Amino acid sequence: MSQLTSEQIAAGEARFILPGENLEVVEGWGGASNSVAYVFRPSTFDEVRSVFELARQSGRTVAFRGAGRSYGDAALNAENAVLDLTRLNRILAWDPAGGTITLEPGVTIRQLWEYVLPHGWWPPVVPGTMYPTLGGCLAMNIHGKNNYREGPIGDHVTEFDLLLPNGDLKRCSRTENVELFDAAVGGFGILGCFTRITLRMKRIYSGLLNVEAITARSLDHMVEIFEQRTAGADYLVGWIDALAGGSHVGRGVIHAANYLAEGADPHPERTLRVESQQLPDRILGILPKSMLWRLMRPFMNNTGVRVVNGLKYHASALLDRGRVVRQSHVEFAFLLDYVPNWKQAYGTGGLIQYQSFIPREHAADVFRRQLVLAQEAGFPPYLAVFKRHRADRFLMTHGVDGYSLALDFRITPRNRRAIWDLAAQLDEIVLASGGRFYFAKDSTLQAQSVEQYLGSDAVERFMRLKRECDPEGILETNLYRRLFGARAGDQILFRGER
Repeated sequence: MSQLTSEQIAAGEARFILPGENLEVVEGWGGASNSVAYVFRPSTFDEVRSVFELARQSGRTVAFRGAGRSYGDAALNAENAVLDLTRLNRILAWDPAGGTITLEPGVTIRQLWEYVLPHGWWPPVVPGTMYPTLGGCLAMNIHGKNNYREGPIGDHVTEFDLLLPNGDLKRCSRTENVELFDAAVGGFGILGCFTRITLRMKRIYSGLLNVEAITARSLDHMVEIFEQRTAGADYLVGWIDALAGGSHVGRGVIHAANYLAEGADPHPERTLRVESQQLPDRILGILPKSMLWRLMRPFMNNTGVRVVNGLKYHASALLDRGRVVRQSHVEFAFLLDYVPNWKQAYGTGGLIQYQSFIPREHAADVFRRQLVLAQEAGFPPYLAVFKRHRADRFLMTHGVDGYSLALDFRITPRNRRAIWDLAAQLDEIVLASGGRFYFAKDSTLQAQSVEQYLGSDAVERFMRLKRECDPEGILETNLYRRLFGARAGDQILFRGER
């Protein structure tokens, strides 16, 4: 990482010496948005402070980036600085008796589960992929397939240290700097840099889960099954055939999973080994998974996806009825890691994910309207995932007592504008029902929509904390400028974004 001398900073030379070798194209994970930025990869927090000072002297802003797994522009910062924190990845402390771990923000979910699993522990909340960093997970307050039971990851954090742009370090917990604690969790990295995170793990007695597949005939049937199963299932997730129409709108397959009780696994010493959890790199031991996205690409169109979805639904209805299988935690949890580089099947334009969170009493109606509207527009989602949620305490929360539906849309140069217009129509339906959105997935939301679902009081409280933590406005991202720039008095620019 390029360093400035104290003499250069004092002389104001930083204005002229942003290192050109740090210029890179930075992309949102979905591949549908990117921008050029000055990327720095610090290995110490003193180097993070150095970049803050560089930004201050050069009139630039700074964005934090973990593994870059947010779908849209949450970790982009056009023509400004991006701090890649993946080298700050040390485990600082681990209590295998009590299950509490302290780590740096660049530690990934994979590093975490591999570290704690042999001691009989598992992360209490994980996303659908093991590669995000814990700093990124906390900044977005990620949820998993057990949100209705365990809440988001923030519910399992006991404390963290937050490095502010002025160099100060704030200790935050449920008893110290509580307001900042509740705002930084889910605060999309705009208040400060996590330097030390402490969270509690989940005790497990086997590396396996009991998993059952249940076929749902329609969206109403899927909601009915979820309502019946939430009391007894440790995890629930639904796949929806987003191209099915008529009375079959929202049909799909639900997977319910449960931990094994102590003593139920005859060989826990084997199943709790890291090597027992690894996903195979070949299909049937023959075809390398790295090739699968190439085989998927010819089917990434309305006709192809309709055929594949129909086969998947009917196969599950015939073969999975009443059948319970045992899967490893990794096999069940990280479905997005089964096919390396699967997003490339969508083509060079990439994809966006539209995820909305709807109160329970309105969920079936809202999601049915979303699916029908997308079908009528000619842009049905190629992947749709359904989950149950609960409300939480955090200021910028996406959580509701209800359900979410995540919809993946393929983006091309020809349909890009139309997809954004479709998303605006979907927003109106969500907001009218009291629904919410998730910054880690967002690419299309507008500023007025954010204030409508969060409420002006919550937004003002967040902006007040932003002014207190970052009075110079050092921390920014493309997402922040898009959704909060007008409130911050900033000019919204997308100079480098495609």
